[in-house]
Order: sequence, then C-alpha cells, then structure tokens
Amino acid sequence: MVSLLATLFNSPVTHAQQPQLSVTEVAPGLFVHVGAIALMTRENEGAIANIGFVIGNDAVAVIDTGGSVREGQELLAAIRARTDKPIRYVVNTHGHPDHVFGNAAFRGGGTAFVGHRNLPQALAARGPFYLDAFRKIMGDALIDEVHIIPPTLLVDGSLRLDLGGRTLVLQAWPAAHSDSDLTVFDEMTKTLFAGDLVFLDHIPVMDGSIRGWLRMMDDLAKQPAERVVPGHGPVSQWPTALADERRYLETLAADVRTLIKRGTPIGVAAGTAAASERSRWQLFDEYNARNATAAYSEIEWE
Repeated sequence: MVSLLATLFNSPVTHAQQPQLSVTEVAPGLFVHVGAIALMTRENEGAIANIGFVIGNDAVAVIDTGGSVREGQELLAAIRARTDKPIRYVVNTHGHPDHVFGNAAFRGGGTAFVGHRNLPQALAARGPFYLDAFRKIMGDALIDEVHIIPPTLLVDGSLRLDLGGRTLVLQAWPAAHSDSDLTVFDEMTKTLFAGDLVFLDHIPVMDGSIRGWLRMMDDLAKQPAERVVPGHGPVSQWPTALADERRYLETLAADVRTLIKRGTPIGVAAGTAAASERSRWQLFDEYNARNATAAYSEIEWE
C-alpha cells in the first residue's frame, strides 16, 4: 500500500492536479519560468528569479528551485505534467534565497543537489540569517517549510551531467555576483543558464567582487551559447545580453574610483556612484547604493 501511494504521489496525473508554475519551452525540452522583477514578498511567494528544467532521454535536471517551497512544489508539478522521468539533479547556480528556498520540494527520490564548491560554506554561514530575515518579510507559513539544503555534488572547475542523450556542462566561476556562481550550458540547444552572473532589466546585484565580475566578463562571453537564461530578466540572445550589465558595472567601478580619489566619504559615494544608470534599470534605488558601498569597500584597497 505504501509503495502504491508513493507511486501515485509521484505520477504525472497527481502533480497535474496541483497548481503548476507557468513555464515556457524556450528550446526543445528546456523549460523556463521567468520571475517577476521585484523584491521577495509574501504576496509573490518569493517567485522573482528565473528557474527551469531540462528533460533528457533518461532524466531531468532542475536549474534553481525558487524563493519558497511553494514555488518549488509548483515547479515540480509543472515538470510532472510534462514527464515522469526521474529528477536526477537539482542544480543551484548560487546560494541566494530566491534561487534555493524551493529546494525542499525536491528532496528524496535519489535526487542529487549540485553546486559550486563554495556553496556549502556559503549556505552554512548565511542560511540562518536568510531564514530569519525572510520570515519577517514573507511570514511563518512560507518560511516554516524552507530547509537549507547544501549540495552533495560539488563543482570545482567544470562538470558534465548526462541526462541521456543530452549533456549539461556546469562551470564554477571565481567570486563575481557571489562567491559561489555556477553556470549551466545545455549542449543540445546551446542554451546557457547564467544564474545571477547575468541580469537584464533588473539592476545587477553585487554580493561578491566587482573587480572579479568585470574580469570574468570576457570569459563568460566566450560560452558557445545562442541564448541565455539570465538570473533575472527575459531570455535573450547571447552574448549581446551582456552589454547592459557590463556597462553598468564599468560605470559603477569608474565612478567609485573617481570618488575615492577625490576623498569622497563612502556614504556620499553610495548616493552618487552610477547615478547615470538610474533610468536604465528596474529596482535601481533598492540596490545601487548597496552595490556602490560594496564596490567602494573593495576598490579603496587597490
């Protein structure tokens, strides 16, 4: 009986009856949910990041799980409405809540969680803070379900995942957006899941190293992709999708260097650096001052 119930619970029919996350097939067998360009809230259930999945001949890989277990469950339902193949991998492109809070929806069933070699340490250090901070924002009902699940399969350099007739190439990057950034390249469709190494429309958010981010831009642009799924913003052509982000980061770094040379205090610099970019980005006022403060703290020691 237990075995029968487990089979029914994991069947496409059962999951089809549950709320499904809206996804678009942007390439054959590759599905993406484009998140809202917004802050995580109770109302949007944390569904602000781009997440998705890839279906191979034998198995499925999930790329990020969203900002709540509820979103993760809706993603699972969307997968099960399309295939009953086992979900072999859940890949987290980095450790921020909007990308990993849905992980618990995919526990069990032999699914391996995959991430950058730095991700376990990042989640251990910040996980309790994230849970506390977002409990205040999103409420107990959403956050009580969240469990911080570290990866068991770590990427140091590159790693290939076989889904059966379809290979995903994972690449770990030096500190840039964060210290645990990972990209996923689908060789079959030449689609790059860039995580938050690429932002479109949503202002880039820096939690790693602005100098590191700018240094790796050329190498990132060499990824042999035709399209990119950014961490935030629309699916776009590659590598032209990098242009706006590169301009913003170069402007921010140049402005901060000028302000430091003038002896401008960090508090003043936070309110003025990259001001010319304000009209070009959504959520500029929510994030630019923090980006400028982080850039100032890093660049002043050059």
